[in-house]
Amino acid sequence: MRKPRTRIQRRNSATIMEAALEVFSTHGFRGATVDQIAREAGLSKPNLLYYYPSKDAIHRELLSGLMGIWLDPLRELDPAGDPVEEILAYMLRKLEMAQRLPRESRLFANEIIQGAPRIMDRITGELRDLVLEKCALLRRWQDEGRLVRMPPEHLIFSIWATTQHYADFDVQVRGILRPEGDEHFAEAARFLSLLYRGALTPESVRPR
Repeated sequence: MRKPRTRIQRRNSATIMEAALEVFSTHGFRGATVDQIAREAGLSKPNLLYYYPSKDAIHRELLSGLMGIWLDPLRELDPAGDPVEEILAYMLRKLEMAQRLPRESRLFANEIIQGAPRIMDRITGELRDLVLEKCALLRRWQDEGRLVRMPPEHLIFSIWATTQHYADFDVQVRGILRPEGDEHFAEAARFLSLLYRGALTPESVRPR
């Protein structure tokens, strides 16, 4: 049994995770070093290695915590809700995450680009299981005539792409729009809501 961590140990672990998030999201796994993470954390390298034996161990812990955060918005899709409103709410939750957690989004994107060597088991396991579960719900709503019929997996992929773009390509978005702060997220929310509402709402239930 591992001894419970002291308050100082918990604080240092949290400091290391925060520093690692900054370094990995900026440089990717390959470009990041333990020395960079230690400097960002304000700790000596030996002190950091007391908590985590390697760069890989730090990265794995970050990703492990991130996966749960990433799955939660999709878990909230309510079978008892209105189909179009539930999907729009999911899209808006993902867009809010892109605004609030851009470094986490880039960390996840970098891992996927590298072939997901540290989380492939979770992608093919719990993530795939959740996506298939929600796709079954989307198909049921389609069969009931409450959603336009389309491949539900690709609908989910498109929501990931359109929302996470604002985190993963933040520099490009800001370079083009030159927003004051994060004002462009409200505009993105209005645009994407209009886009998905129009794409998902069957003709039979559209207001006359």
